[in-house]
Amino acid sequence: MVQLSRRNLLTLAAAFAVAPPALADTLPKIHVAKDAGCGCCNAWIGHVRDAGFPVSFEEMERGTLESLKQSLGLTPEQFSCHTALVDDYVIEGHVPAADIRRLLDTRPDVIGLTVPGMPYGSPGMGPETEREAYDVLAVARDGSASVFTSYPAA
Repeated sequence: MVQLSRRNLLTLAAAFAVAPPALADTLPKIHVAKDAGCGCCNAWIGHVRDAGFPVSFEEMERGTLESLKQSLGLTPEQFSCHTALVDDYVIEGHVPAADIRRLLDTRPDVIGLTVPGMPYGSPGMGPETEREAYDVLAVARDGSASVFTSYPAA
């Protein structure tokens, strides 16, 4: 039988306290395409990073970014300032991290989620305590959209 010294036991306990267990919930990487001069995009990236998502990004010229959005199946009415990809889904604009998690948990047959425009109080767009009402829309494969989550005005 193997006996652990008190020192080895404490070292092992410290390692488990610092390193997450192998079965920990790991979130997929989100890759963001954004305009170089957009500060709210950077704030949204911070929001999803704070929620535990690893994030990478690239900056694109506006025309290239709009072409990307269209090639992914979004209509101009569904556009916002940045476009992200996570697993096989498109995340357009200031979608809250909780909705991204729900999308990934439920895996609906949609292109992804969008928050059209840039509603005040959505993640990256000012304090949530002062938010205006907005909807997170699920974009179907035919381009139509339906409400995924509604956020009332604060």
